Amino acid sequence: MTQARGGCDTTAMPSTLPPSRRRGAGHPRAALLALVAAALLLGLWGGWRAFAPTPANAGEQLRVQARRIATLEQQNATLARSDQISRQANGDLQATLAERDEEIAGLRADVAFYERFVGATGQRRGLAVHELKLAPQDDPQLWHFVATLTQNLNRGAVSSGRLQLALEVTDGGSMRRLDWNVLRQQVGAPGVEYSFRYFQQVEGDIVLPRGVKPVRVVARLLPASGAAVEQSFTWSAATAAAGAAGG
Repeated sequence: MTQARGGCDTTAMPSTLPPSRRRGAGHPRAALLALVAAALLLGLWGGWRAFAPTPANAGEQLRVQARRIATLEQQNATLARSDQISRQANGDLQATLAERDEEIAGLRADVAFYERFVGATGQRRGLAVHELKLAPQDDPQLWHFVATLTQNLNRGAVSSGRLQLALEVTDGGSMRRLDWNVLRQQVGAPGVEYSFRYFQQVEGDIVLPRGVKPVRVVARLLPASGAAVEQSFTWSAATAAAGAAGG
């Protein structure tokens, strides 16, 4: 047997280190994590392939959504139009109801008027102007008048004659009266004829001179027989129904 110097045996001894401690050996945990990550990536990729729209499906979805938007917009426009029509119909109905109420009130007034002059219990009155209304026309100097004439003193008897109007006006600070000829701009104007048993409405036009301010309207009835009858109305009262102010 050969021995090394120094008394030490130099015969080579086999390595007893475990494989896991040897240099270059892989770590088990790192390998496991790599496998898990690969599995997750594979699952995500598969899910994306399964649910992600293809270019053809995406185009179809866009077309479906566009049709849905167009349908909703059309429905919205239809509802808006329906609401507008309903509002207009409601407004027309309210206006019609107001007109009917006004008409009913006018008819009731007419009935009361007829009963007062024709009824057995009505108060007996001679020839008179029950009401006088004036309304402005397109020409500011031109006015249209409607006069309601009545009488029930002589029941069944016919009253006939002519109606003329006159105006009391202020002109330059002084008061003066404009007769029928001036208002009609005609010399010898005869007046508006009337003929009735109980009542009648007669009408005509008058022309106001420029610069005058009407104060009072005088209605003058000239019956075929008997004395003339005069009644006066303030200009504001005569024009109130037309919503006009004298001037």
